[in-house]
Amino acid sequence: MSNTASIELDNVFINFPVFNAINMSLKNRFLTAASGGILNRQKDGFVVVSSLQNITLHIAQGERVGLVGHNGAGKTTLLRVLSGIYHPTMGEIRIKGTTTSLINISLGIDPEATGRENIGLRAVMMGQKPSESKKKVDDIIEFSGLGDFIDMPVRTYSAGMQLRLAFAVSTSIRPQILIMDEWLSTGDKEFKERAELRLKEVVRATEILVLASHSKELLLKTCNRIIWLERGEIKMDGEAEAVANAYFK
Repeated sequence: MSNTASIELDNVFINFPVFNAINMSLKNRFLTAASGGILNRQKDGFVVVSSLQNITLHIAQGERVGLVGHNGAGKTTLLRVLSGIYHPTMGEIRIKGTTTSLINISLGIDPEATGRENIGLRAVMMGQKPSESKKKVDDIIEFSGLGDFIDMPVRTYSAGMQLRLAFAVSTSIRPQILIMDEWLSTGDKEFKERAELRLKEVVRATEILVLASHSKELLLKTCNRIIWLERGEIKMDGEAEAVANAYFK
């Protein structure tokens, strides 16, 4: 059986029900539509927001794929589908390879637990076995630069210290597939430089990268393919420079 990483989506739809909206006013209907989703009224009268519609794509090993689109176009929803957070309302998704999501690096952090305890908690949420995460604890602590604070409750940390801990844990593994929402940047100048180098190492090591960003420069520097989403549908999918020039013109 091949260990090659790949992502396949076949006619994927993501619908969110809008409760208590059977008698939705025209004003509310307009506001919701303006946010990017498509409002549909089903035969039974219930209203749903179609966040993704008819998404069919294949991402192969070695591809660095950028996602572009205005706010509400479906980028974050697609990232969450690829991360396994959302399951398709219709259609199929097939993912081969270990996947790590950096959409929310602070997910799973318990403010009442110590930094050391949170390393284990976050690692488990990322799919690591406790035995695997234990081997990396010392390296994570050293990279975070938290010193003796690692054995203090996270609620005593500053916002910057919390981000340094979350970043150190989240980038401690080398997945086959990496899902990102914007490029991570955190901490003071010294840590930011180390974080930048570490993130580049993770990206280089991964077999597939999917990165949503509003930066044309970053996308062209990082990606060889870009998918342009508009109101939950793929408007354009192709070579990075061609799609970037069309979208950012």
